[in-house]
Amino acid sequence: MAVAESSSAAGFPRDFLWLLLVLWCWVPTADFLIVEMEGKNQTVFLYDNVTISCKVPGSTPLNIMIMGVTWYRKHQAYEQKVFEMYGDPNPKEVSRPGASVSLEALEKGDASLHLPGVQLRDAGEYRCKVVITPYEAQATVFLKVLAFPKCTLFREQATAKDDGNKYILCEASGFYPKDINITWYIWNHENPQGQEISEGITNGPAIKNEDGTFNITSRLRLNHSLEHNVTTYQCVISHISLPTSRRSNFTLSGRGSEMGIAWGTIAPLIILGVIVLVAVTGLIVCIRKLLLRRFKPLPQEETEEL
Repeated sequence: MAVAESSSAAGFPRDFLWLLLVLWCWVPTADFLIVEMEGKNQTVFLYDNVTISCKVPGSTPLNIMIMGVTWYRKHQAYEQKVFEMYGDPNPKEVSRPGASVSLEALEKGDASLHLPGVQLRDAGEYRCKVVITPYEAQATVFLKVLAFPKCTLFREQATAKDDGNKYILCEASGFYPKDINITWYIWNHENPQGQEISEGITNGPAIKNEDGTFNITSRLRLNHSLEHNVTTYQCVISHISLPTSRRSNFTLSGRGSEMGIAWGTIAPLIILGVIVLVAVTGLIVCIRKLLLRRFKPLPQEETEEL
């Protein structure tokens, strides 16, 4: 009977015993498996590369051949599998192009997900699931994607319009999310410390671009009574993506700026007047030559015979 038991033990799959020994050695020194993430929220800028942290604390190195890592992204009510690798260095599934988990880092207990060239559609709740048989653990983090505005002050737009007013345009483009705030300030000899402008401002609607970002334009009507003074106007843009507000200045240097604006307005009329003058002068010269040829005086000899 003893011989039979010994024979049965010898026939027990040696590989299975080895697997059990490996599992006992490689599982973190705790009664359960846990994963850790750096906070509940993470922010990244549009088109940047990002690493979403997910780490397994405890004993290392880990045997990646007996463990699995799966990443999910949840947007609204829909959850999609982004990356999956289980017992094989080659991932089983990568639905997000470029998504990867470093094998070298994974052996050290780091199952972080790398995403290159982040798009707005990459935003959402990410769930990291790690399996080291027979244990399983998971944690979530919310990824927020921002796009900071590019600010442009259209100085060439400070020209006379059909209504006789003059304007400055301030544009914020390529920003996300949609909420943004644009304010105007003025500096001159009457307001040396600067003062916020509350009148003559028209903000257009936020226009959505193909990539999901937004553009918006703010128009400021200039004060005619200040045109002869040195006046500085400032456009201030505030957005969640900006650590501090962005400021753009435009200075009107009294009559100099007014003359420059006036010249830009009447220059085409002056050129047209010169063209008309040249044309009229040429026409007069042609008519004079025709008249001289028609009424050319007779030679002196012919006049005497008559």
